[in-house]
Amino acid sequence: MSGHDPRMERWADTIVTWSTNVQPGESVAIVGSTAAEPLLRALYRAVLRHGGHPVFVLDLPGAEADLLALGNDAQLSWVGPVERYPAAVADVRIIVESETNTRALTSVSPERQAIRSRARRDLRMTGMKRAASGEARWSLTIYPTDAFAMDAGMSTDEFTDFLYRACCLDQEDPAAAWKALSLEQARLIDWLTPRREIHLTGADTDLRLSVAGRRWINSDGKRNFPSGEIFTGPVEDSANGHVRFTFPVMTEGREVRDIRLRFADGLVVDAAAAAGEEFLISTLDTDPGARRLGEFAFGTNRAIQRFTGTILLDEKIGGTVHMAVGAGYPDSGSTNESAVHWDMICDLRQAGEVTVDGIPFLRGGQFLV
Repeated sequence: MSGHDPRMERWADTIVTWSTNVQPGESVAIVGSTAAEPLLRALYRAVLRHGGHPVFVLDLPGAEADLLALGNDAQLSWVGPVERYPAAVADVRIIVESETNTRALTSVSPERQAIRSRARRDLRMTGMKRAASGEARWSLTIYPTDAFAMDAGMSTDEFTDFLYRACCLDQEDPAAAWKALSLEQARLIDWLTPRREIHLTGADTDLRLSVAGRRWINSDGKRNFPSGEIFTGPVEDSANGHVRFTFPVMTEGREVRDIRLRFADGLVVDAAAAAGEEFLISTLDTDPGARRLGEFAFGTNRAIQRFTGTILLDEKIGGTVHMAVGAGYPDSGSTNESAVHWDMICDLRQAGEVTVDGIPFLRGGQFLV
């Protein structure tokens, strides 16, 4: 793709206007690797056109793997000023994920990854709290690399087109499409807000949790792009029962398959996986908050109906449910803090149901209210 691909310009302009609403004089951190140069350049131009002050925060493909392979504990724990800037200082943060090798960290010790994650816990929470208070805004998107396309079982061109549809960028007015989804999600949120208990049932799944007093968030193409979900922070000690996450999860360069968790009073007391179990348990042991749920969500993006291996897309699949162990978003009411925020998807579209206060809410991938 050329640096001035018109599709890149449309993508960047939608993020700068609809997703982050960049205002004149605001500082905007544009975070990504050189693999996403066409989109990063387009974002830079879009921020300039809207009067913002763009700042590139760049890395090279493979640099993270180098640090984890060669760095000592002090180097893994060090958080430099450039790394702090996007979350702790900038008015707006735009992150572009652009992996060129999604398995690059497969051979890294989970303990070394945990050291790095723990060192960034305070920075993660700072970013979440600044966003919750309105002090800062952020948006996360992905660039269609060969690696993402291969994980999805598509050609790069096919994956690029798929991603554009998921982002509503194939439509004449992407912002209008996101506004329409926002209204539909608001309707669901209005129904959910006074309710208290969620009950999931499905294959190897029978889980109850409380959302009493918590706020549902309308994720409508702003913080995630693409988006299409409504989420909240479950009451921290409320999850009881067991759940099976049928989709594989890629995280920290590793694939973990067929995750099964059992909860007692909000805490993961038993965990297993068909592949990647050691990494799963190591991650849950990162800190006390990593064994509690920080997020519960419903996916609503009907343009995403197939598994891709990229969590930003897969968690939005219309008709699915996902949960995250670890840090919760303060604006949802969650008080759970952790260096971890790990989303896992429960696909109830073929067999399964969600009831809310005993009322059927989701069945066969369709909302019933």
